[in-house]
Amino acid sequence: MIFNLIMNDITTNFINFDIIGDIHGHSNDLKQLLSALGYTTSNGYFQHPERKVLFIGDYIDRGVNVIEVLDIVKKMVDNNQAIALMGNHEYNAICYNTKSSKGEYLRPHNKKNFNQHAVTMAAFMQDAELYKMYIEWFKTLPLFFENDSFRAVHACWDDKGIDVLKKKLVNNCLTDELLEESSTVGTELHLAVEHALKGKEATLPEGLSFIDNDRILRTEFRIKWWENPQEMTYNNMSIHPIDNLPNTPFQSEEKSYYKQGEKPVFFGHYWMPYSENQKPTILKDNVCCLDFSIAKDGKLISYRYSGENILDSTKIAFIK
Repeated sequence: MIFNLIMNDITTNFINFDIIGDIHGHSNDLKQLLSALGYTTSNGYFQHPERKVLFIGDYIDRGVNVIEVLDIVKKMVDNNQAIALMGNHEYNAICYNTKSSKGEYLRPHNKKNFNQHAVTMAAFMQDAELYKMYIEWFKTLPLFFENDSFRAVHACWDDKGIDVLKKKLVNNCLTDELLEESSTVGTELHLAVEHALKGKEATLPEGLSFIDNDRILRTEFRIKWWENPQEMTYNNMSIHPIDNLPNTPFQSEEKSYYKQGEKPVFFGHYWMPYSENQKPTILKDNVCCLDFSIAKDGKLISYRYSGENILDSTKIAFIK
């Protein structure tokens, strides 16, 4: 099945977006959030008389209602009611199902990768053709979005990496011809895709490690790419708390960061904590993360954007 890679006509000057974070198969939360935002179902898809949705990626895995989530998102995209970006889970699913020129899968079929994608594969167990259709559709999802007012990407907006993607991609999308290059460590495209979809990481000080949300031992940690690394310590440069991370100056060759004065940027990916005492807020006047751990008893959240240069935490919406 061939999908049209041309971006739809809501991308150029439209600004009234409800930007929604990682969904991970939680269709009931998605329907409740859309309804609370004033979207109604007509002609079989959600729509709003004045607004559109920009989905930030990660529609699959973890939650069990993957098919319904994909049905909702794709119908909105097909009917010009939404833009859906690619998340790392959609990219991983593509690579899990795509062989390299050497006949090996671009994403190895090992236990870790199988476990991460198992819930999605189980959801499609009775309909292999539908699964294949969605894998092809994932390839049409742009890796980033930018208009005159704001930017959006799944994990990290890095100017150098985005420039590579602009040069390499077709309508901001990966093509079949680019998939192997994008998954080949050491290539310029691989690093750009890794940063856009998975964020930036730094090596922990010698002797330190931690267990991540997927129970994987890590010696690298996710960094706050929106903070000046030359003004940070290891402890406050880490997006997530890590035991014994020192309050010594952060050491890295990384000098770039997302500066004040840039367009507002929206992203997901990072499992920000939610509790009654720690509700979603913007990170900076122009930086907003929209992943508040829906797959781990958190909330599915959105930001109601209307063209402002300075973001406002009161415009973050979620079902209480």
